[in-house]
Amino acid sequence: MKKTLILGASTNSARYSYLVANKLVRKGYPIVNVGRKNGEVAGVAIEPAEVVHTDIDTITMYVGPKNQEPYYDYILATNPHRVIFNPGSENPELAEKLNERGIEVVEACTLVMLNTGQY
Repeated sequence: MKKTLILGASTNSARYSYLVANKLVRKGYPIVNVGRKNGEVAGVAIEPAEVVHTDIDTITMYVGPKNQEPYYDYILATNPHRVIFNPGSENPELAEKLNERGIEVVEACTLVMLNTGQY
């Protein structure tokens, strides 16, 4: 299964990152939650962007483009297979950096992808 890092994880049940974390776990996907605040989502602790995970298939982005720059090095060091830019998180500058590294860039909604079998 595709291990997924949720960047912008939140304990707020109204946030899409929260919904995605729970849906991924229900479907059997292993997840890593990364966010600014401590807590737990879908039984997995939210951690700061300090420990670089090298076994990530997908990063699903829930951080707006204006707040992504501090995560650039972290994302690149993680070296995922793909990064999904959910609506509102699209970032041409980061997408270019990812493409240069051969990392697939997808502009889509992770929830829709999961619901339609396109994940």
